[in-house]
Amino acid sequence: MKVILYQPQIPQNTGNIVRTCAAAASSLVLVRPLGFSTNNRRLKRAGLDYWEGVEVEEIDDLHLYLEKHLIFFFFSSKAEKSYTEPCYPPESVLIFGSETEGLPASFRERWPDRFFKIPMSIKTRCLNIACSVSIVLFEALRQNHFLNSEKTSERMMLSNADVATGR
Repeated sequence: MKVILYQPQIPQNTGNIVRTCAAAASSLVLVRPLGFSTNNRRLKRAGLDYWEGVEVEEIDDLHLYLEKHLIFFFFSSKAEKSYTEPCYPPESVLIFGSETEGLPASFRERWPDRFFKIPMSIKTRCLNIACSVSIVLFEALRQNHFLNSEKTSERMMLSNADVATGR
């Protein structure tokens, strides 16, 4: 799995997402311009020592990048379909907009069928992006039996025999 943050603005959110990607054994792509320097101490502090364990890439052109990837999904509070609707293959790319601007309309116009949302109370505009990434990424991993989490997933998953016997 791969997470893409489109022009993230808040370093602490990106640092927390790095930690989530480390826990999910997933990579992270940051689309420039960023609202902070990648040397920002708040960014590093929020990500703690997980930076070394996560492949982080910076790119300038998301349209061009997506031409190389066949399976990608956008997440936006403006979408109609729930994030639980698609089946996420292991090579899925999960794309989230900036905290302040979201995703450009050009993406919705070009790929309207690839937009999904996290259902929430109508009294709330949106979730924090770090929370949103966690929710969607772990749903995608759940669908794939936590394939990215190496040996820990083997301990977490119940075997068919355990389910059948109620253990």
